Amino acid sequence: MNNGILGSIGISDPGVLIIILFVLVIILLVLLVFLLIRYNQLNVSYQMFMKGRKAESLEEEIGALFNDIGTLKSSTEKNRKDIKKIVENLHECYQRVGIVKYDAFKEMGGKLSFSVALLNDNETGFIVNSIHSSEGCYVYTKEIVNGECAISLGEEEKKALTLALSAEPYVYDN
Repeated sequence: MNNGILGSIGISDPGVLIIILFVLVIILLVLLVFLLIRYNQLNVSYQMFMKGRKAESLEEEIGALFNDIGTLKSSTEKNRKDIKKIVENLHECYQRVGIVKYDAFKEMGGKLSFSVALLNDNETGFIVNSIHSSEGCYVYTKEIVNGECAISLGEEEKKALTLALSAEPYVYDN
């Protein structure tokens, strides 16, 4: 049975055509099963995404999230400006400290006298000197400008100033 159509495509036996068609049907069935599995996975994901929501409310939710992101950005920028201002103010705060305890008088023990130097980043501040004696306690202050004092300093005051000058100030790394 030599058909003109089968002969023109080079197939003389109709059984070969049936086998080819059968293989194509199997391939198409495998492809169909694969696509159904993938469709079900996507459908489950879609149902979870849309669970309890309408498409309109989902659009509103996404818009609200964008508004929240804008609010967070502006809040972050404000925080950065505030931190920068705090760091600028920190340079004027007394950050460098030097403390020296000593006995002002030989008959007094316990190192109850002290000198405290407090300086800012510009090495400006003051020294507090407290002298404790049996008659009472006397407190003196001396101003420090650019790491120097216009009034002569005692030995303990010089030590306290040296300690404060050698202290590392706070450095803000951005």
